[in-house]
Amino acid sequence: MQVLMTMNRMRRWPASAKMLILSSLIAIFGFSAVCISVMLDMRRGEEALARQTSENLATTIDADIGRTVEIYDLSLRAVVSGMMLPELSQLSGQIRQMILFDNAATATHFGAIQVFDAQGNLTIESTSLTPVAQNSADEGFFKVHRDDGERGLFISRPMLHQGAYVVVLSRRITDSEGNFAGVVAGSIRFSYFHDLFGRLRLNPDDTITVIRRDGVVIMRTPFDLDVIGRDISKTPGVMQILARASGSYSGTGAIDKVKRLYVWRDSGRPLIVIVAKPWEGIYQVWQQQALRIGIIMAGLIGFVTVVTLFSAREIDRRARAEGRLEELATTDALTGLRNRRKFDAAIDSEWRRAIRQSHPLAMLLIDADHFKLFNDTFGHQPGDHALIAIAHCIRRSVTRAGDCAARYGGEEFAVLLPGISAEEALVVAERIRLRVAQLPAEPGALTISIGVASMNPLVTMDYSELVKAADKALYAAKAAGRNQSVVATPSHLMMAA
Repeated sequence: MQVLMTMNRMRRWPASAKMLILSSLIAIFGFSAVCISVMLDMRRGEEALARQTSENLATTIDADIGRTVEIYDLSLRAVVSGMMLPELSQLSGQIRQMILFDNAATATHFGAIQVFDAQGNLTIESTSLTPVAQNSADEGFFKVHRDDGERGLFISRPMLHQGAYVVVLSRRITDSEGNFAGVVAGSIRFSYFHDLFGRLRLNPDDTITVIRRDGVVIMRTPFDLDVIGRDISKTPGVMQILARASGSYSGTGAIDKVKRLYVWRDSGRPLIVIVAKPWEGIYQVWQQQALRIGIIMAGLIGFVTVVTLFSAREIDRRARAEGRLEELATTDALTGLRNRRKFDAAIDSEWRRAIRQSHPLAMLLIDADHFKLFNDTFGHQPGDHALIAIAHCIRRSVTRAGDCAARYGGEEFAVLLPGISAEEALVVAERIRLRVAQLPAEPGALTISIGVASMNPLVTMDYSELVKAADKALYAAKAAGRNQSVVATPSHLMMAA
């Protein structure tokens, strides 16, 4: 109920107060829209920065891994080419080692390069002139090359090989007649990936995943042995990655179910690098800035709202005070009707409007009959009460919004009736006269005489002509015996003109 009353009071506020509120609302909405736009731009900027950073990181890691695989693959190729030399079997073990294996094969994170014959038996090893007997015919890398003559470099699933977790890189050896002659295999230890990823400064929930082209996980940081070697090719995100060379997407992790921005780089090498950043981490700084800006904006909006409402209320109070002052200045203190000053302003305004709209303007001039005798007989206080009673009858009879009833002077009253003819004005006049006649005759009977005049104003005319015509009609009513209404005749109008 209190809210409704407040809303009703606000609806009655002056136009200047409403305009102030409207201007403040427009300013608030404008500044809010600008701030929201800036914050959205900042949000998009954080996303673009995260995507660019991830792309650069993925490119760098892909280049490092690709270069490492390429260097090791060159060593494997050199062994395959060397195995094709006819004179190789006639050389001593040391010379053969020098021909087949280069220094790259002895790098820290590389395992020994091994040569297996067509039956899977280990025949040559880069780290020993007399290798230990070993058969790898059942190993996956051996079967792949034995069964597929077109297979080039093959990277195995992560596995335990020669006492360490590694990925095995292998190539097929084909004899001069095109038959399968064995496999050359080497390995890259997990320590290489740990060392590579350890040099990076990653956030706690950032992930880097290296997968084969068939979706098998080769390495992941944070490291989880249970994830290594898992086939994730059927997950929707990885399906996108395998289908396109490079790109990004937003999705939930297949392993830890965290929503991240995934960016991958596929340079055409056997391995694909995927860098993922959680959205929560990407937007963390932005959220802090947005919260700070939001709090500041909320404070400013609250301040502007309070100041605006306070100012609007003060404007309303001032307007109401000015309205009361104007009402006091234009209201007759005794009768409550408009005073002569207000009536003159009203008739001037209505006369101009009647000219513009070609409408008639009627006027009633009312005078209390024998009022001086009434005043002398009963005293001034009963005389004042009599004037108040007459004013009350006039107010009850004149009900239209545009009508103006005023105390014209002394015991005279005037009523302005825009837009009606003399006949219609006479009906109003008679209504007033009869109500006055019906007033209680205490301490004495009251009657009034009324002069009625109506004109269609012209530009060449002045409203004083309407006043003169009503005055002539009033005098005619008094001359005819008082207590009656007389309409201004054409002669009265001519006399007024």
